Amino acid sequence: MKIVMAAPRQATGEEKRPLSRDSRLTGLQNPAAQAWVPYLLLLAATLLCLSPFSRRAFSTDDALFIWTAQQITNHPLDPYRFQVNWNTTERPMSEVTQNPPVASYYMAAAAKVVGWSERALHPAFLLPTIALVLGVYRLAKKFTRSPGLAAVATLLTPALLVSACSTMCDPMMLGLWIWATIFWIDGLDSGKPLLLTASVLLIAATELTKYFGAALVPLLFAYSFARRRRVGSWAWYLLLPVAVLIGYEFATANMYGHGLLTTAADFSRKRRLWTHASKGARTLVGLSYVGGCTLPAMLLAPLIWSRKQILIAMLSSGVAAVFIMSGLMRLGVTAGSPLAFAARNEHWAIISAHLVLFIAGGVSTLALAIADYRRERDADSLFLLLWVAGTFWFTAYLNWTINARSVLPMVPAVGILLARRLERLSENPSRSFRVSVASALLVSGVVSLWLARADTELANSARTATLLVREKTTGNGNLWFIGHSSFQYYMQGLGARPYDWLHPQTKPGDVMVVPYGKVWPEDVTSKFRGSREDVDVAIRSHATTISPELGAGFYYSYWSILPYAFGSVPPEKYVIVRLEQ
Repeated sequence: MKIVMAAPRQATGEEKRPLSRDSRLTGLQNPAAQAWVPYLLLLAATLLCLSPFSRRAFSTDDALFIWTAQQITNHPLDPYRFQVNWNTTERPMSEVTQNPPVASYYMAAAAKVVGWSERALHPAFLLPTIALVLGVYRLAKKFTRSPGLAAVATLLTPALLVSACSTMCDPMMLGLWIWATIFWIDGLDSGKPLLLTASVLLIAATELTKYFGAALVPLLFAYSFARRRRVGSWAWYLLLPVAVLIGYEFATANMYGHGLLTTAADFSRKRRLWTHASKGARTLVGLSYVGGCTLPAMLLAPLIWSRKQILIAMLSSGVAAVFIMSGLMRLGVTAGSPLAFAARNEHWAIISAHLVLFIAGGVSTLALAIADYRRERDADSLFLLLWVAGTFWFTAYLNWTINARSVLPMVPAVGILLARRLERLSENPSRSFRVSVASALLVSGVVSLWLARADTELANSARTATLLVREKTTGNGNLWFIGHSSFQYYMQGLGARPYDWLHPQTKPGDVMVVPYGKVWPEDVTSKFRGSREDVDVAIRSHATTISPELGAGFYYSYWSILPYAFGSVPPEKYVIVRLEQ
């Protein structure tokens, strides 16, 4: 898709919403045809990026969504009434899951048509991502005359391309978020109740896809108040998603004995306390994740910031990286924290180099939103600032862990901010300027696809490991395993049972399979007596989204300080223990 920089906007006043110059994307003269071309190009780009991963193995929390969807097919109004051993012992699914059920309802409906295989469900989950990318283009037209740039900058990010390879709820939640925002702004502009109603219904669906979606209520309230300068009848509509969330809490409390929203909040609070990291440490790690996940903002920094500003950001980032890697007590680091692990790691040089760049990139992203608001000081700039800053606050200080999935909601706002910034920098952008912008986006796309391929290789390695285990254990006793995520999903598919640490049922002659390095960062095989056989699955991608050795944790930051890393990736390690007396 050709990215074209439009001239800066000149309109003033409240309704400062210029029309998109989409005609520059094509040579067509038919306005109706021109209007559809960007959407078709974005559709093709999304399919081109994600279709190659349609056969990848299920990974991370995919299994939880699949099991919930399977429960829904049998009991549509009772999605969580079953048991699962996800960590150490069997517990009700209503206590294990930290996400509401809309994504699983969608999966259950799709599976009735296409089936439950990887090749069936991954394409089904392409549709929400397509809706997300097209929605960003539609929404960006309200804020910039370069909506194509905003949409491409959203698509070609590690946060989106890696997340969209899963069957989890994050891209779906963000797609609903975007379209709810589009309908709200259209309804606010036109005063049509139907559009506002459609918006709040989508907000309700957003928050029941992922609880973070509820943040859209105060965000749209602040935006609307900034535009209207008073609370109008529009505010009543926002009570509907609030009522839906309250109703969901009471309904789940009645069904399962505890409200699932309260349970998720309590889980997040306890996990934050367990990591023992100070706010300073969480701030720096949060910046690292923001910088790595919003890669276009970092790659375009030479165009949008002065050399002095970049130098200051890099020096500050270097100092912060030294503090993290040395595990200084002033950051509240303890022996069990993710920062301490990386500080004593043999790969400290690789980790440090990533960390300096990512923290500087995170600073650039936040500064982009702040600078936009300081220049404009209108409802649009306030909306984008609150969108980015609020997501960062949740990621760094409120969520149970810092991860790329929590950063993902800010990605469209960052794409729009980049488009606004670049169109202000050059009224008549030169060819070299456009080439520089396109090159940065191309590099971001290549890196993001590389990471999506690396994440796919990690997911596939668990499936491969289970096949190797089956070959090596056929004819032996009962098969047990430790670990969760994709490894658990495929091991249970073999008929193996998860080991219950509180109620062990193993006996001599049984076989225990233990992964370590990813699911279990420490080796726990010493707890089981018997002959050992190692199984290694090589990782050849030279990039990783999950590696304690390289400090990378795209999905979980307990022992990591980077969303991803490049370098030689250690193999996935498994041990088969044939239990003795």
